[in-house]
Amino acid sequence: MTETLMSIKQRNSCRAFKPTPLKEDQTKQLVEAALAAPSARNLQPWHIIVVTDKKQIEELDAEGMTELSTLEDKQMYNLMKERGGTLFYNAPFLMIILAEEASKWALLDCGIQCQNVTLAAQSMGLGSCILGLAGVPLEGKNGKELQKRFKFPAGYKFAVAVAVGEVEKGKEPHGHDHTKVTYIG
Repeated sequence: MTETLMSIKQRNSCRAFKPTPLKEDQTKQLVEAALAAPSARNLQPWHIIVVTDKKQIEELDAEGMTELSTLEDKQMYNLMKERGGTLFYNAPFLMIILAEEASKWALLDCGIQCQNVTLAAQSMGLGSCILGLAGVPLEGKNGKELQKRFKFPAGYKFAVAVAVGEVEKGKEPHGHDHTKVTYIG
């Protein structure tokens, strides 16, 4: 089995990171992996925000939990409380991926970019977690202020985020459900 296939099979969503900051070369490699993603017509309809300041990640995290606590349906808030009361699981690195609002294919392209980052992290011996909930604080009550603080360029919206770091507590990758596959031919 190739190293790439091993990374794909072994990757899982890490929900407990060590606070150890990534090394500068690790950060650069993750950014390069993101930028290497293919996109429709090579339009690259994304913008990447890399956050390595632990205090800013924690503040964004707290804002997200506060925002979740105000929702009428408390199911997601309760789930996140059960997982330690944090959206970003103590990660020392957060990549926020933005999609160009005018692009029909931007969300798909950002998803491909996200997968590149998680597989690069896995191949580097790091854990990762894809975070749709990072949009909660960025689109919530104080979203405009946070978007300004995190330097969102005009014409872009939150697509997805990826937390990366050393694994504090690991788990096994999920099983594969082959009933979800249909072969034709």
